[in-house]
Amino acid sequence: MRTANLLFLTASLVFCGIGVRPQGQDAPQETPKPVAGAEKGSLAPDFELKVLEGGGKTMQLSSLKGKAVLVNFWATYCEPCKIEMPWLVELQKKYGPQGLQVLGIAMDDAPEKDITKFARKMGVNYPVLMGTEKVADTYGGVNGLPMIFFVDRSGKIVDRVLGLESESTIEDSIKKSLAQEAPSAGSE
Repeated sequence: MRTANLLFLTASLVFCGIGVRPQGQDAPQETPKPVAGAEKGSLAPDFELKVLEGGGKTMQLSSLKGKAVLVNFWATYCEPCKIEMPWLVELQKKYGPQGLQVLGIAMDDAPEKDITKFARKMGVNYPVLMGTEKVADTYGGVNGLPMIFFVDRSGKIVDRVLGLESESTIEDSIKKSLAQEAPSAGSE
């Protein structure tokens, strides 16, 4: 009976657009709660992660200050992520010239070569970073995928989305992120 309930829960979450990270059968399934530093209006927690196909390079979120950043936690096993990724590719094309930078944070345990192959197949045109549990924890824990944080030009979180939302909802949050002016050099 427990297995049937678990299968029903998983199917319901996938249907609702939330990919569940594979865990042990006894692990509790909780809705992630934002922690300090990951709430709307607060500065986005900074991180430095390895860039997939970056030849060992890393990328730091704070290096993108002045740009609006869409931080997308995803995984190759996440079906809703596969629906959302082509939208992110198109939105990067559309809003990149206006100052948007999409960042994909892969939360896979799969080998890097498999993640790279998947990203290429999906036509990803933005940096893919190798996620860590430490970074996921600073964003309130990533117990469901996809999870997106919208960061404005000043580095503050303006919106957060868990699960699959419509492309127009994502685009509206991008517009909010872009609307915030970056602080001038003398105002910091």
